[in-house]
Order: sequence, then structure tokens, then C-alpha cells
Amino acid sequence: MSFIRVENLYKIFGPKAGQALEMVQGGTDKDTLFQKTRHVLGLNRINLEVKQGEFFVIMGLSGSGKSTLLRVLNRLIEPTAGRVLVGDTEVTTLPHKELLRFRQDTFGMVFQHFALLPHYNILRNVAFPLELKGLSRKEREEQGMAWLERVGLSGYEKHYPGQLSGGQKQRVGLARALCANPPILLMDEAFSALDPLIRKEMQDELLRLQQELKKTIVFVTHDLDEAMRLGDRIAIMRDGEVVQVGTAEEILARPADDYVAAFLSGVNPAKIYKVEELVQEPVTVVLEREGLRSALRKMGQAGAVNAYVVNRSGFFQGMVRAEKLAEALKAEGERGGLESLLEPLPALSPGQTLEEALPLFSETALPLPILDEKGRLLGVVTRGRLIAAMAGRYVPQ
Repeated sequence: MSFIRVENLYKIFGPKAGQALEMVQGGTDKDTLFQKTRHVLGLNRINLEVKQGEFFVIMGLSGSGKSTLLRVLNRLIEPTAGRVLVGDTEVTTLPHKELLRFRQDTFGMVFQHFALLPHYNILRNVAFPLELKGLSRKEREEQGMAWLERVGLSGYEKHYPGQLSGGQKQRVGLARALCANPPILLMDEAFSALDPLIRKEMQDELLRLQQELKKTIVFVTHDLDEAMRLGDRIAIMRDGEVVQVGTAEEILARPADDYVAAFLSGVNPAKIYKVEELVQEPVTVVLEREGLRSALRKMGQAGAVNAYVVNRSGFFQGMVRAEKLAEALKAEGERGGLESLLEPLPALSPGQTLEEALPLFSETALPLPILDEKGRLLGVVTRGRLIAAMAGRYVPQ
């Protein structure tokens, strides 16, 4: 379900934007427009949708229009033409007073350079959106302290921004953006000023919070690895246009044009593709229902040398080998049970990347089970398919 909808959006910077818009709609490109009119085409016919609860990343090189697009969503920049809708509200037509109120209630924003108030202590910085809303000091401080604790800054409430590291300042910025509980979080190059280790730490923190809070996040970055790591879907921009929208896996497997392909040329597929995309259906045996003979027959019909055993509820119990089944059947007949033949295997989770999964294959050459968060068997992944995907010889569909 779409939560944010952008329709035929244009932004042209310059005093005669209306005239320039006619030229752009008539086919004039960005460079020609600037040469002829000295107007800058910031956004060109943008159409996209963001789902509720989605982590949506906008990425592109400097000057591609990504930060302009972010700021048009809450009208910090006024569009030249087009519509922005959030839920049932058309943001682009709101009168000024209604816009201010809607912006306060709907959007939290995190900036690249923190934008903290230097003369306010950390607690007051975090609670500042609640101050603007007119909440009492007691309410503001209670909620502010709760958010400081959630971002790992409990005990820093009386410090001032100048006393904090860059990573700590950005945690304050994140807590402040979330303090008023907005449904949408807008993040503009939020981690690009941080050093690589702190940056990854903040990415982990944001992913942790998002798993818990399920906010709708629109995140701008110029860093491809960051976009691929964070985004449920990614929009790639060039010269004010959106050239492709999709998941990291979709974009990597099927780039829209040569520009996108070149943009992705340095990406390691092992960091992007997930285990769930390589899943295959194994031969499965239900522990309480099937004996040695029926399990062996099932494997023979499928041409398999092993089977994956689950209980009635689908929870993974272990793996059995056909040769062991045959030996037990010969020695004990149907009296023998599967339990004594079960072998444990390291398990994968569907969201793991190929890079994260590969070390587990050092323990065995067998296909590894993929289990959901409760331990139910979803399928298996073979080492061969994983290696082929990492080498680019197999593209998940």
C-alpha cells in the first residue's frame, strides 16, 4: 500500500521557472536548459511510490537531485509542478499554517551535519520537537530520556553537543527525529560525515530501530554500499530523473541502462544477494509419520542421497543419509527409528547475505537448511549454487 506518492514532479531553480518548465516538458535537457536560460533543472518528471513501513533509499551522484527530492516531500523546497501525497493529504496544496502543523506531526528529519542546537543540552535537543508542540517540561523530559536510552546515550542528557563525538551527535539527531513519534523519517546523507566504523555502527543502530518501530524511512545517500545494505528498495537518480527503482537484488541483476550498470560495476554480489533467493526444495521426511523404508523410498524416487527431517509442525530436526537408512533397515528392519540416525547441520536464516553464509559451508559439503526465526524448515542452499551466485554465474530470479 502506497503511503507517499509523487506524481509528475518538477523542480526548476530560477526566476522564470514557469517558462523553463515549458521548455523541459517540450524535451529540453538539463544542460541545454542551463545554457539557454541559466535555470537549473533539479527534478524532472518524478513519479514514485513509497510503501508504509518501507525503508526507501534515494541515491545518486552529487547534483543528481536526490536531496532536492527529499526536501520537496515535506516542502522545505517548493516544487515547480506536480503533486506529493502522504496518505490522503496532498502536501503540495496545503496552506502555510496547515503545512507547518502537518510537517510537525508527520515528518522527522535527520541531517548530515547533525543540526543540533549548541546552547541546549542533549536532553533539551532531543525533546525540542515536543517543546514546539507545547508539551509540558515533565512530559518532554520523560520522553526525551526514554529516547536517549533507546539510542544508547543514557547518562549524557546534561552534556552539550560540543562535548560529544560525531557518532554520539548523530544518535542525538536520530533520537530527536523520533521523539515526536512521526510516521515518516527523512534522512539526508545522515551518516556521510562519520568515519567508516562509526558509520557502520549507526547503520546497525538504524536497522535495529527500524525492525522495532517500522517507520517509513526515506534515506538519501551517495554511497552505493550503504544504499544496498539499508534499503528495502532503491531509487537511482541522474540529472534530476529517477532512472531505476527496485530492490538491491533486482537492480544488480537487471540494471535499467548502461549508466546504472556502470554505477554498479564495483558491487560485490555476495554482500547483496540473500540466502533466501537461492533456496531449493529438499526431500523432507516427517519424523512422527515416516519410518526407515518410506524415507528411503522417498529419497530413491527423488534421486537424493539425503533427506531433511522435520516434525509435524515443520521444525527442523536434522538430516539423514540414504546409506545410513539402508544399513539400519537391513540390520533392524522397520523396528529402527529415524531419531538415532539424525545428523545436525549448521542452519542459515533467509536474510543472511551470501558472504555471511559462506563460512558455514566450511563445516560440511552438504546443502544447508534455511530456517525461519522459529526454526521451521524453508528449504536448503547448496554450496555450488552459492559459489556460482558469488562469482556472477548464477543470478537469483
